[in-house]
Amino acid sequence: MSRNAAAAASNPPRTGAISVKVWRGDANGAFQTFSVPRREHQTVLDVVTDIQRTQDSTLAYRYACRVGMCGSCAMLVNGQPRWTCRTRVDRIKGETLKLEPLRNLPIVKDLTVDMAPFFDKWQRAHGYFEPGENPPDDFASIAPQSAERRQADAGIECISCAICYSACDVVSWNEDYLGPAALNRAWTLVNDVRDRGQPERLTAVSGDAGCHSCHSHMSCTTFCPKGLSPTASIAGLKRATAARAWRGRR
Repeated sequence: MSRNAAAAASNPPRTGAISVKVWRGDANGAFQTFSVPRREHQTVLDVVTDIQRTQDSTLAYRYACRVGMCGSCAMLVNGQPRWTCRTRVDRIKGETLKLEPLRNLPIVKDLTVDMAPFFDKWQRAHGYFEPGENPPDDFASIAPQSAERRQADAGIECISCAICYSACDVVSWNEDYLGPAALNRAWTLVNDVRDRGQPERLTAVSGDAGCHSCHSHMSCTTFCPKGLSPTASIAGLKRATAARAWRGRR
């Protein structure tokens, strides 16, 4: 017997229906329970879509690509932030699914949240490229193996899904905290040798709501679907802002 066949024999597919508790309404809403038939290779997004199409067309949720590219289907699945299009139902323990909108963001309706505060913090962290007043006419030549390029590469694949933001305890405690995604973006730009906005950026991320408020719980790193480590990026910002402060005292 092959290894895959042995695994299938020891973990036979579950049959029957799934009990699904779905958050309905705004922040003052409540859970509503649905029963959804189990299907082979079923994802959590498939379950939500089934409910919306066959049981309650008023259910609000977001999705676009369905293949783990856009991140718009993110929500809490049994208390953990996940991309629902990449979360297989048969790999979730228990017989009940509990679906909620992402934490730390205002609820619009049901499973949808207002992403405006998330992106506002990108702006506050200067998470955008600053070419300077007189950018060079030619393309910049950057060695792929340079230390700066490697540091930027480590966090550049973020797609702004807000999974890390939802997982962050510090954001829950302090709504002004910039959050792991914005700080991760700031760190990639700190390492972009073409950027001319470093003084303002380092000032923006070094305040009370910036990188030094991070407690290094690593929840952002644990749940990032892209395998990035915002914790490491924030640690880099802590070093960079501390080094600038030390140079200013000398």
